[in-house]
Amino acid sequence: MKSIIRLYGLSLLLLVFSTPADVVYAKSGNDEQRAILVTGASTGIGRRITEVLAEQGFFVYAGARKQKDLDALNEIENVQSIKLDVTIQEEIDAAVKIVSDGGRGLYGIINNAGVFIGGPIADVDLEELQWLMDVNVYGVYRITQAFSPMIIESQGRINTIGSISGTLSGRFSGHYSMSKHAIEAFTDSLATEMSPLGVHVSVIEPGNYDSAIAVTALARMKKKSDGYAREGSPFAEEFGQWLERPWDRSQYKKPDEVAEAAVHAMSADEPLRRYMVVPNEAEAGYTIRKQIEELVQLNEWQAYSYTRDELIAMLDAAMAGDEDE
Repeated sequence: MKSIIRLYGLSLLLLVFSTPADVVYAKSGNDEQRAILVTGASTGIGRRITEVLAEQGFFVYAGARKQKDLDALNEIENVQSIKLDVTIQEEIDAAVKIVSDGGRGLYGIINNAGVFIGGPIADVDLEELQWLMDVNVYGVYRITQAFSPMIIESQGRINTIGSISGTLSGRFSGHYSMSKHAIEAFTDSLATEMSPLGVHVSVIEPGNYDSAIAVTALARMKKKSDGYAREGSPFAEEFGQWLERPWDRSQYKKPDEVAEAAVHAMSADEPLRRYMVVPNEAEAGYTIRKQIEELVQLNEWQAYSYTRDELIAMLDAAMAGDEDE
């Protein structure tokens, strides 16, 4: 319960989070340029994180799958692209060798590569869920395992791009939310294991920002329509309407704030465990209220339920950073 309350307190504090302009440490104490690996760096959040880290003086190994994206990334100063599909172990092993042979070591990982699908849980084929998990969860696991010896050696940072969907889950979005909720557990477990070794672990949880993830998702769902709504499904009509809604995310803000959180996670003396980064108060409110709702549900039917005053005292202690109260 104490750890749960601490999460809520941190989330509330993060609503007013901003990255101090002077919190940038792109070089180590011996003046060597620090290297960061960013997966899924071709577009959207990954591309912007790559650009901002490079601007701040970090050397970025930018993972992408397509040659045109690799070529474009190589045009950015302080960036070296790497052909990297997080679902292919051979490409991961080759990336490890490239980074190792580069002689810079590796200070940070930003697990950004991710995909989206949606649909009725009662209908969507298991194969489609497996594909999603292979990228969003197993891909993060593979990359972290492969590069962790370098991160441990440098006493560096591991960050994963989660989502507020790891807390929020609505109609036809359960598969993506499942994958992002897994990242919450991954982050907490990895953090407790890595902390004694001097490695900081964090997760950035963006709300709605401009990215290409929805366009590729829509194309996949329409191409494999038989795998998303079974014949005669009671959800078929509504799901069809859901697919026809606007999917262009250019209406949303550019992910500059997400990139700022990544810089903080990679450079601050005391990086946070969680960075909730949302474009407006409404998304912040939805997420925090959902966390509180789950707290109430956990507390209401158990032998040791806490009173309202006791819960508030726990929240006050968490916001004060007192884990022992």
